[in-house]
Amino acid sequence: MLKSEYFKLLPKLKDELGLAGVAAVPRITKVVINAGVGKLAGDAKAIDMVRGELKLISGQQPVITKAKKSIAGFKLREGDPVGIKVTLRGGRMYDFLDRLIHVALPRVRDFQGLSPHKGFDGHGNFTLGLSEHAVFPEVVFENVDKVFGLELTIATTAKTDAQILTLLRALGFPFQPSTK
Repeated sequence: MLKSEYFKLLPKLKDELGLAGVAAVPRITKVVINAGVGKLAGDAKAIDMVRGELKLISGQQPVITKAKKSIAGFKLREGDPVGIKVTLRGGRMYDFLDRLIHVALPRVRDFQGLSPHKGFDGHGNFTLGLSEHAVFPEVVFENVDKVFGLELTIATTAKTDAQILTLLRALGFPFQPSTK
């Protein structure tokens, strides 16, 4: 559904951003969902639980990310699991974004909207964090042993933060009104 909305918005976005043609309008290329394992690093059962929950949320098999170097201060050795991630593209990406906008974000406790000043990296990417993974409808809260946070990175072809903000607002992301 979100994908069809995007194609309907192309002419409006072209005019709003002052671009030469609709082909120059920024588009979302991928969404990366990341969960750091932190204190669960030594617990294989907990890592499998996180992996299973991410699979439910994304509809795709997650990958375990491993430490590239050893860090004694964190009691971390090279090759130890440090996180779990999923990269979504195409139809699954748009389905996930639709659920994020219309179901998950409204379920976040005390949600006031996304900040239009934070989360942008200057290269067309937007990152937001969720403190609880249980806001997604696929997760049955009664079956959750441990609540963990997620980091969602939305990669686009936008050249500036203003372009990605305009694109995400047009797609229905609930940003707070800009005060600048």
